[in-house]
Amino acid sequence: MTFSCRSFALLIGIIVSAGFRCAAQQTSTPATTEGDFVVHDFKFHSGESLPELRLHYRTLGNPARDAQGHVTNAVMILHGTGGSGQQFLQPQFAGVLFGPGQLLDATRFFIILPDGIGHGKSSKPSNGLHAQFPQYDYDDMVLAHYRLLTEGLSVNHLRLILGTSMGCMHSFVWGETYPDFMDALMPLACLPVQIAGRNRVWRKMVMNAIRNDPEWKNGEYTNEPQQGLRAALDLLLIAGTAPVPMQKNLPTRDAADKYLDNYFKSRLGELDANDLLYQVNASRNYDPSAQLEKIKAPIMWINSADDFINPPELKIAEREVVRLKNGQFVLIPASEQTHGHGTHTWAALWEQYLQELLNKTGH
Repeated sequence: MTFSCRSFALLIGIIVSAGFRCAAQQTSTPATTEGDFVVHDFKFHSGESLPELRLHYRTLGNPARDAQGHVTNAVMILHGTGGSGQQFLQPQFAGVLFGPGQLLDATRFFIILPDGIGHGKSSKPSNGLHAQFPQYDYDDMVLAHYRLLTEGLSVNHLRLILGTSMGCMHSFVWGETYPDFMDALMPLACLPVQIAGRNRVWRKMVMNAIRNDPEWKNGEYTNEPQQGLRAALDLLLIAGTAPVPMQKNLPTRDAADKYLDNYFKSRLGELDANDLLYQVNASRNYDPSAQLEKIKAPIMWINSADDFINPPELKIAEREVVRLKNGQFVLIPASEQTHGHGTHTWAALWEQYLQELLNKTGH
């Protein structure tokens, strides 16, 4: 049994593999610049601090400024839990959006792909502090990116914030915390309410699986706690996928069993238990619902109907969108083309709505 490149890439919607490539669909991507910005004496909302917080980023294109010195073409794209900015260079995203004549053409826009705290090449527990790393949350992650933009990249305004999954949630926090900083927001695959119900339960199960493994040793393990990580991967697989594409691509028992074996072989060696625990726990106090009216920027908010993490039957999006001054909610119907929670990274499925948002907020 072989997978199509399209089906395999986003089979794990919440923890997209940053290094995934598919030769059959590889497209030329504009040149990318990588860098690190260090924030000194960063204070976390927990009261903890780090003498040096490293924030890694990738950029495409160059900033343009108006006569007053305001950046006019910057677009920041925010990744999900366990991901990094690297994931947006995959063909199903960059190949649809960043090329010549495409919606976020890198010759016209200054595209910023940062790694959040605890992710990618930014500062994280596995760098050495382990369980002594500060207990960061989403407010800390948004503040860190604000400082990266304003102090590290001299970006004083954003044309657009586009965020997927955790980045979707960060988009709502950005809109409330810095309401005049962006022209538009495009959150994909989240809800702007406290994480509760089944969404909280499966996250808690992931964290418990790691903490209850005897090899975790309160975060000071010598070898990765394999049982805990395997259980966490089980849960992440179910949360991030959808039944229709999985049934299509795994139509037999043997195919499904082989996929699961390969999944563990490819994923298990990439994970650090402390990093994953912190990444999932960062959502613990997320709840922008009380301040949605503070958001000024037009919002194009998109979920997919086959999203296990944000199931449409809850009707939360329909309830909350009316509180946004200039917001629109779109639910993409489930189909063989959608990918459950991971639909957020398949730009061809929602680029028409990005076009609508850019047209609406153009100057």
